[in-house]
Amino acid sequence: MHKSALTFLGLGKMGAPMARNLLEGGFPLTVFNRSRPATTGLAEAGATVADAPCDAVVPGGIAITMLSNDAALETVTLGREGFADCLGEGGLHISMSTVSPELSRRLAREHALRGSFFLAAPVFGRPEAAAARKLWICQSGDAEAKARAQPILEVLGQGIHDFGEDPGAANVAKLSGNFLILSAIEAMAEALALAEKSGLDRKALAGFLGQTIFSCPIYQNYGRILADRVYEPPGFKLELGMKDVRLVREVAESVTLPMPVADLLHARLLSGLAKGRGQLDWTAIELSTAEEGGLKKAG
Repeated sequence: MHKSALTFLGLGKMGAPMARNLLEGGFPLTVFNRSRPATTGLAEAGATVADAPCDAVVPGGIAITMLSNDAALETVTLGREGFADCLGEGGLHISMSTVSPELSRRLAREHALRGSFFLAAPVFGRPEAAAARKLWICQSGDAEAKARAQPILEVLGQGIHDFGEDPGAANVAKLSGNFLILSAIEAMAEALALAEKSGLDRKALAGFLGQTIFSCPIYQNYGRILADRVYEPPGFKLELGMKDVRLVREVAESVTLPMPVADLLHARLLSGLAKGRGQLDWTAIELSTAEEGGLKKAG
């Protein structure tokens, strides 16, 4: 593949810095975003802007998608102006979104019918990690797709972890990880509320735990957010967290697995949405704990 045959579709909080890193990595890039203003900065940096998904790709090229949900990914790929037919023989679609395993499997089948390849490559990391090329990338799919994608993924992240040939496997890994992150957020919210109601400084406790027995990025980074109760601007919106937990529960039901903690997290997120917090960071589920404990008034 010539480097100019690379396309990035979806320029949100994650996609925009990822696309910029590819430009800075020497990849001439075509970009598409449903909202045209999101393309301005990348166009100024040298990207070509396409008016439709199908116009963004070239036959046999590589298309990278970073979109918010299943519906958006399916529309951009298989919709009326979708790129699947235009990508065609020898093309590669790298899907880096958090979507359902079943959609990835369906897209893999659809691309195979057209003679192209599909690779699921969802990522762990917030926008600042995307900008710093510090994403952790899960991948699953065809071996040829992985080999072809490797130089691109190495520009975007700090490590690539393989989960086999099943196109949906990487999405299961991603959903499992997001479930654990949100579980940690809920546990930290409850622990900090316990400390605060007992007269301790919540910031001091979060700092202590993040430096000692929970010395890892999740507890350190999210611990600071929870301790300060700063939920704007969002790194990952609460409404997107709900989308992910719904997917977790769907996968759990498909394999007949009870997940009572996932049920609790679903209720927390639903409460947040009911109170108009969908645009806040997903750590704002902490506000429900604070309200129930009398630490903060609802609103």
